[in-house]
Amino acid sequence: MTRNTFRTPAGREVTAVTAAGMREVDRVAVEEVGLRLLQMMENAGRALAWHVRAVRDDESVVVVAGNGGNGGGGLTCARHLANRDVPVRVVLDRPPADLSGAAAHQCRILEATDVTVATDPDPIDQFGEPTVGVDTLVGYGISGEVRPPAANYIRALNRTADPVVSLDVPSGMDATTGDTNGVRVHPDRTVTLALPKTGLDAVDGGLHLADIGIPATVYDRLDIDYGPPFDNADWVELVK
Repeated sequence: MTRNTFRTPAGREVTAVTAAGMREVDRVAVEEVGLRLLQMMENAGRALAWHVRAVRDDESVVVVAGNGGNGGGGLTCARHLANRDVPVRVVLDRPPADLSGAAAHQCRILEATDVTVATDPDPIDQFGEPTVGVDTLVGYGISGEVRPPAANYIRALNRTADPVVSLDVPSGMDATTGDTNGVRVHPDRTVTLALPKTGLDAVDGGLHLADIGIPATVYDRLDIDYGPPFDNADWVELVK
């Protein structure tokens, strides 16, 4: 299922975008307005960490991260959790040396801490229960079916973690259509970024929209109907 708008509990409409539309938002924000990817990633990771703390009791946390912006947001989230004495570990879908760009930058920062970073899906099953899972494996740009090794991490996360929080779009879900590409994460909560994606009507669990600092001029330049939904908060619940 898809939808062009979502609503907040207060009744405010928020425009939804396709994956291609969000790609344009990111491009204009960075290339034309000058917002840095690391700035947006820091805001995303901080917001995600808040939502992870909101759903956990005393459980440990495992962040499952891939490359790119989504994985970088997960690594940032792990740092913010560790800063608050939350027991957290990271499982990467590749060796740290194979990360690139902003994700590699965030991983280097995390490696200076005492957070454990593993690269095999088996440790997800070995953390013991209960464990909160954080899904930052695949972002909104996925195309086609999720294949190994990423599919192995998704299965391990679904099998072991409860609850699960996904960043932006559950890994394996097409952001535009809501279709499942092979396997996907089934989260209890999804924290989507900047604007909701049209396919998120099909998401499991609660849906929240997080402010990552993109100014309204970006949406104006792309003719996206936008009214700030956040008021004094950094995120808002969306009604599906």
